[in-house]
Amino acid sequence: MSEQGLDPRGTDPEYDQHGGFPLFEPVDPGPGFGRFLTSMRRLQDLAVSADPDPAVWNDVADRVEALVAILDPFEAPEGVGPANRVVELPGAGSLLMPPYHVTKFEPDVVEVSVQFSRFHVGGNKAVHGGVLPLLFDSVFGMVIHAAGRPISRTAFLHVEYRKVTPIETPLTARGWIREAEGRKAFVNAELRDPEGNLLAEANGLMIRLLAGQP
Repeated sequence: MSEQGLDPRGTDPEYDQHGGFPLFEPVDPGPGFGRFLTSMRRLQDLAVSADPDPAVWNDVADRVEALVAILDPFEAPEGVGPANRVVELPGAGSLLMPPYHVTKFEPDVVEVSVQFSRFHVGGNKAVHGGVLPLLFDSVFGMVIHAAGRPISRTAFLHVEYRKVTPIETPLTARGWIREAEGRKAFVNAELRDPEGNLLAEANGLMIRLLAGQP
């Protein structure tokens, strides 16, 4: 429902696909996809940390190229493949997303648990500062969806880093709408460690798309 209490699809039948925006619906690709994601996340960690004998890299490259050849014929448009559509998997099944799990999804608040790994390190065992805006932006999108607001895009996102964000530590991110005004939704989010220490916080602006707007 829009802020006027009207379904925007009444005036814009193509609302769910602004400019070709895909309609993401949950999908069950079978257990093999979950195994694939788990292995790929581990492979990402090893890709940034392994230091084998130089000859090993050629063998690894051959195997990766073989996997690419298997999947290449099945490349599908956005919103068709299972990535980002399997809610029970870390990051909703997307390797782009940090491996979060949604623990609360309510109109007034969204919470996710997340644990970063070696792949996300920027230096000295700390999560790269550029990874946190990605997490917060994902939370902002979930907040908009949970609140029942129409499709929106991020206008700006500001992050303040309070403490070093560690890897291999269970963390909690929480997001909510601070204020709504017409097409605008001002959102807040925070990331805390198991002791409740504030690691980072964010604020941003999400703007509802106009009819036909991509």
